[in-house]
Amino acid sequence: MSRHRSRAPRRVASATGPPTTVARLPTRPARWSPPGDRCQPRTMTQGIGVIGVPTTAGSHNAGQEKAPAALRAAGLVDALRAAGVDVEDTGDLAVRRHRPTPPVDGVRDLDRVVELAAEVADRVSEVHAAGRRPLVLGGDCTVTLGVVAGLARHVDVGLAYVDGDADLNTPGGSTSGVLDTMGTTHLLGGGAPALAGLGPRVPLLPDDHLELFGFDPGELDTDQWTQLVAHRLSATPAPVVRTDPAGHAAAALRRLEAAADAVLVHLDVDVLDTNDFPLANFPHSAGLALDEVAAALAVFCSSDALAGLVLTEVNPDHDPDGVLLPRIVEVVAAALTPGQSPPATRRTAPVQ
Repeated sequence: MSRHRSRAPRRVASATGPPTTVARLPTRPARWSPPGDRCQPRTMTQGIGVIGVPTTAGSHNAGQEKAPAALRAAGLVDALRAAGVDVEDTGDLAVRRHRPTPPVDGVRDLDRVVELAAEVADRVSEVHAAGRRPLVLGGDCTVTLGVVAGLARHVDVGLAYVDGDADLNTPGGSTSGVLDTMGTTHLLGGGAPALAGLGPRVPLLPDDHLELFGFDPGELDTDQWTQLVAHRLSATPAPVVRTDPAGHAAAALRRLEAAADAVLVHLDVDVLDTNDFPLANFPHSAGLALDEVAAALAVFCSSDALAGLVLTEVNPDHDPDGVLLPRIVEVVAAALTPGQSPPATRRTAPVQ
């Protein structure tokens, strides 16, 4: 138990009723610094380094490993360059395709996920050291563990986790053992030690360095709600985001900028309503509309402290007509282009 003075209580939204009050995290005596005190200034570089991570090793099934190539083919890199963004495409890491393996100690395929995340960390560290923000194209959500680990070698990084799930499952509480559902658990220091200990600090993220944003509160079971409350996480679920996407994103961003020196944005496309935008690997029928996600993403990516963006869970097999990928490309490119407004979006015909 920390002896440091606690901040004033704050109001948080409840999934089943009016907002409730929980105590804030204890005030930290000093901001964490990476090894060697290599903290960077608040304003980050403007150049982007694209990294493809074609993996479904940590997922329920295959398909997402095709996303980096599909996103490029849909014009993501070209759109950024056409908007005047300085982009270097560093290529892809080796493909790791999902394979059906039984859980061991509550997790599936741990060795391959750890190996992949370590490679991501190395590539992200190289891109950051070269003066660029990484734009990481996953791949399943375990990719973000490697991105955080790589950035944490250089900066005190916080994470805006824009996702249809909170990913707070644990090896002991999960029935599937799929590591994709345990990403934030490992970021917060829990789960399998080999994955939680990937970076220069454990936990990779202190509790106040994480903002859960856009998740469906109905998807969280008792164990996940217990995790969320135990860590006193700042959480803005989809029904709250929907009332003012840009305003709630701005509030979440202010909290992250106050806690950390740099901000990483994780965008899992399963934050989108599957009925309107069925691109994600895992369906969410209570998700956000594309224009709501675009408005929030534009705010997060406008930060002077932006250290990078991770795009996950895109399954090109769910876009056989090629109409969804160009629209997500448009949203991402607009968010990463200085001074660009979120694109006007339209709803897709509902899934029958």
